[in-house]
Amino acid sequence: MIAGSKRRFAGTCSVFVLMCCAADVAASPSGTAKLSADMILYNGKVLTVDSKFSTKTVIVISDGKIVATGGKELLRRYRAGQEIDLRGRVAMPGFMDTHFHPSAISHRAIDASTAGSIEELKKMVAAKAAELGPGEWVTGAGWAEDRFAERRNPTRRDLDEAAPNNPVAIHRAGGHSIVGNSMALKLAHLDRTSPNPERGVFERDQDGELNGIIRERTNIYVSLVPPDSPSALRDGYIADLRRLTRLGITSLIVASASIGDEVDEVLRPEMPKTALTFRQLQDIYALKGYDLPRASVEISYPGHDALARYPHKTGYGDDRLRLGAIGEMPAVDGGFTGPTAWTTRPYRGQPDFHGQPFFKDESDLEALATDVADRGWQLGLHAIGDAAIDMATRVYARVIEKHKLTDHRWYLAHYTMLPSEDSIALMRRDAIWASAQPNFLYNLEVRYLQTLDGAALEHNNPVAVPAARGVSFAFGSDNLPVDPRVGLYAAVTRRGPSGRVYGKEEAVSIEKAISYYTAAGPFLTHEEKLKGTLEPGKLADLIVLDSDPTAIAPENLLTMQIDLTIVGGRVVYDRSKGN
Repeated sequence: MIAGSKRRFAGTCSVFVLMCCAADVAASPSGTAKLSADMILYNGKVLTVDSKFSTKTVIVISDGKIVATGGKELLRRYRAGQEIDLRGRVAMPGFMDTHFHPSAISHRAIDASTAGSIEELKKMVAAKAAELGPGEWVTGAGWAEDRFAERRNPTRRDLDEAAPNNPVAIHRAGGHSIVGNSMALKLAHLDRTSPNPERGVFERDQDGELNGIIRERTNIYVSLVPPDSPSALRDGYIADLRRLTRLGITSLIVASASIGDEVDEVLRPEMPKTALTFRQLQDIYALKGYDLPRASVEISYPGHDALARYPHKTGYGDDRLRLGAIGEMPAVDGGFTGPTAWTTRPYRGQPDFHGQPFFKDESDLEALATDVADRGWQLGLHAIGDAAIDMATRVYARVIEKHKLTDHRWYLAHYTMLPSEDSIALMRRDAIWASAQPNFLYNLEVRYLQTLDGAALEHNNPVAVPAARGVSFAFGSDNLPVDPRVGLYAAVTRRGPSGRVYGKEEAVSIEKAISYYTAAGPFLTHEEKLKGTLEPGKLADLIVLDSDPTAIAPENLLTMQIDLTIVGGRVVYDRSKGN
């Protein structure tokens, strides 16, 4: 039960009952009875993010919901057990990240995101190999070549030097590529004669030898690693979800979990088996629910028979945890962290390479989309390159029309390139949404410069242009990085870390960016009447910022601080206390 829900909101009582319920009222200076509430935030700026982007100065909360927003007159009408003086700070709806991958660090894994060089990465691998002993797999994730002093990808030779007696496989940030050492290649039965795998790429050195990097088909290595038990990973998942409250995230969409511990899945060959399951999340939220953001869980497509046998579908659950769409797997294409995103024009400097589609043809994708529609699920597949977006949009539109779907809420995850005008028109006509990550522009700047040019480069991660033509957006992060401040900054400025501005016509106002990161997301989970704005009757999920995002210089968005995070009328993060 949400804290405070046992208290009775006296605003629904008759005048007679109010006079009799002394515990629920108090005398104001004018002698008028005050109504009792659980929490009042006052003396600040309240961004409601309603349809008019209205601002108030006071917000009243009871039973986990917003009772009223307004001005000082509310202080004469209400009293509360907890009153928070904003001292000029700003309250606004909590962020909703519409694409987040929870993670838990295995005992055999390193956190490669902290490595500033390949030499540092090698030291981390060597230390873990010494800890585990010879023959044990060393894993990890998070490296990115643009953060390395050497400005290159690590290869099997680097990892061989670090751990000659252990198989090693470490994911790049973004998860679309993985590097392994020679022992990992040997265990996977791979050598220079091995052809590229279906829907994947083996990278090679100048002599034609495998360099250890596999694009997209990361499961080739991962399937060989002994899995950790759910109980061993549980605390890690809880910690990863809890940290989101420090970033002001009060809701999220878990981007792909499995139902493989409930039904027998038959996955497509390119799909990695997801460790996290919906059942595990149910157990986690039963234990720690009130300390965590609310979550809707995408399910990787488990195959026709498994989907038919599974007893639940989109919407099952409650306002703490529920089932969302079939998504993001199987992906329609790869990603630019591979890079294998499927594009209409060839990659820069690679005249014969367009990335890769992950479906054989449109009929292959349409069979999946039809199965999803037949079973009453929502659909939200990964589509990054413009060719992938074009194909997915055509298929979505045909299935939506064939099944006469109306309130379907189908969407494309990522939407990293500007698609064709025909695709934009279909998205507008059939209300196909884009779950986008503007932070990609910032964090993947180097990759875009390596792979794209011309209009494709300038319009990477488009928002304003397709939105002006009727495409609806909700924002998320895909963990690159999770921090919503980076997403806001990139959406408003269109600047990469270098300071270069990409396609300034794609920039949106800070008000629009905030709306995409708060009010828009709940539409994708059929919860827009429950949360996303600070309006009476909605869930009291909000944050307090140390500065006003609508008034500060754009560069200060990156250092703006989240002072408080409140979920269901309960403070779950307080920066002053460091918890």
